[in-house]
Amino acid sequence: MARQWAGGHSTSILCVGASSGPEGVLASGSEGGEVTVWSQDGSIVGRLTLPGGEDSTSVVFSPAAAPTQLYVSHGDTVSVLDPRNLKARLEEFEGAGEDEINSLTLNDTGSALALADDSGAVRVLELPGGKVCRTLRRHTNICSSVAFRPHRPNNLLSAGLDMQVMLWGLQKTRPLWTLNLQDVAEEEGDHQQRPGQLFNPPLVHCVSVATCGNILGCAAEDGQVHLMRIGSGSKLEQQGAVKAHSQGASQAHFISFLSHPYWILSGGNDGLVALWDLSKHPVVSPDAKAKTATAAAPRRKVKSKAKRKEQSQDKAKTLPKEEEEADVEDKVAAGAGEATEEKPGPKLSISHGDKVNWLCPAVLKGEPSVVVADQSSNLTVYPLSQL
Repeated sequence: MARQWAGGHSTSILCVGASSGPEGVLASGSEGGEVTVWSQDGSIVGRLTLPGGEDSTSVVFSPAAAPTQLYVSHGDTVSVLDPRNLKARLEEFEGAGEDEINSLTLNDTGSALALADDSGAVRVLELPGGKVCRTLRRHTNICSSVAFRPHRPNNLLSAGLDMQVMLWGLQKTRPLWTLNLQDVAEEEGDHQQRPGQLFNPPLVHCVSVATCGNILGCAAEDGQVHLMRIGSGSKLEQQGAVKAHSQGASQAHFISFLSHPYWILSGGNDGLVALWDLSKHPVVSPDAKAKTATAAAPRRKVKSKAKRKEQSQDKAKTLPKEEEEADVEDKVAAGAGEATEEKPGPKLSISHGDKVNWLCPAVLKGEPSVVVADQSSNLTVYPLSQL
């Protein structure tokens, strides 16, 4: 049975985050700078409206100091809050983004905070203190989402409305590789849409990484959750997709607390919330890949861009051996096979009925659940316990 959490906001909720641990709390942010902290039963712990009236676009708890540090983006600023006492901000990183911030992510140790903004820039801030230590500029449109790879605090993924997914090694200011999903769609020649689905380009709204650190999923405007497997040397080994929604997919989040790390939740503009078991998907499972080799597309290289050609010429000199593995930017998907799912279909499908703004997997009072934010000022909680 779905439960409603009401009274925490007066405007549409844009983001939700959960702190770790059995006694963890949740936080949500909404239009107009509202922030609310919730207990696991939906009681309101505290509320705050941030100055400036700009939308609260992302909320993340520190893995190192949860639940005592909460990071909230609003405008180009990141505020650091203590969820137990929202009356005063602990810190404020004004101008952390070059433009409005869309997404925040913390590495495993809580020593770095990365953000994506409307200018297309990705910035990395040192913690504590909030000093900008990296500004990464390769996206040509809004950068919508960033995620650190688990167990690899110097590897960062970014994705945006330029239809590009990038893996960064933070020692450098250029990506290790870039995958353009529009190029992939053109090469596949797969313009067939699900019944009732509008043809939309694969603008990426959300990127998530499984706890293993090697599988990532991207929710895109074409209704698909695009999947990628990262192999040794941080190379892109395999890519594929799940045709998840009849309209744009706005959210995709891997779940860390179910039977294996390859469960992913997706949400879309079609009002659907779906749970997928990717453990047998050929992108995830080498065995499944072998069984469906005949269905896989031939190994092809994504079309080169002029920039890549120039970079190739710049890199003509021999690199030290330790840099060879990391320097795979120009090998974007050269060896990445493409595969499709054997038996498509979610393990659980919820007709939420409203466009999904955010999904937050969480264990609430011992029960696996998903918290859904939509166009309304309330949160909806669905149990996943029937699995």
